[in-house]
Amino acid sequence: MALTVEWSEDANESFERILDYLQSQWGLKVVRAFVRKTYEFLDLLVAFPEIGSVENSERQIRGFVLVKQITVFYIRKNDSIVLLNFYDNRQKPTSKRR
Repeated sequence: MALTVEWSEDANESFERILDYLQSQWGLKVVRAFVRKTYEFLDLLVAFPEIGSVENSERQIRGFVLVKQITVFYIRKNDSIVLLNFYDNRQKPTSKRR
């Protein structure tokens, strides 16, 4: 059975903030490249759900550096992968929400 990808509300909001920032600072070409890279990663994640490093072993949260500025956090629940957050690595570490 193939895994499905679910987006949490935090993941949706953080992804949209990143896209808005990229659009305002770098333009549509960069936005498209980031979206393409994200969905290529999601395809890879469905095939290899344990690709990311364990960030919180108690809650089984994994993280993967999508691009050097952005880390995506996720967990595996039964037959799905839940995206928790897209984190801008340039932020203060204390603001990392997982």
